[in-house]
This record gives sequence, structure tokens and C-alpha cells, in this order.
Amino acid sequence: MPAWIPYTLVRVGLFAVFFTVLYVIGMEWWLAAVLAAALGFLVAYIFFRGLRGRVAGELAAARAGTDRRPDELVEDGE
Repeated sequence: MPAWIPYTLVRVGLFAVFFTVLYVIGMEWWLAAVLAAALGFLVAYIFFRGLRGRVAGELAAARAGTDRRPDELVEDGE
């Protein structure tokens, strides 16, 4: 399974949990959404470094083979 799937699920889950808690305690919905996004980002940044590194590694590996434009490949006969 690609690493971006569990990382995305973790980030969405963190947002949902924080938003629900903040909204239930009586915060305005828009303020709860902003704070939930910020808290979700902070928690994911601090505690999910390994998973974030795997996602970055997969993106870098996917990008490594596309340094040249397709028309340059055709011109060079590759």
C-alpha cells in the first residue's frame, strides 16, 4: 500500500477528532475547524515523522525518473 494512504487517513482522522472535541465543547464551527487543522498539523508533524518520511521518499522516487521533458526524450531517441 502506498504510504500516502495511511498518512492521509491519519491526518483526516486527527482533524476529525480535534474538530469534534472542539465543536462539542461549544466553539464556533469555523474556529473549531481552524484550530483542528492547526492541531492536526502539529500532532502529525511531531509524532508521524517516519510515515511522512516514507511519503516524501516515495514522491522523490517517482520524481527521479522524470527529470527530462517527454519531447527531450524523443529528440534524443530514448
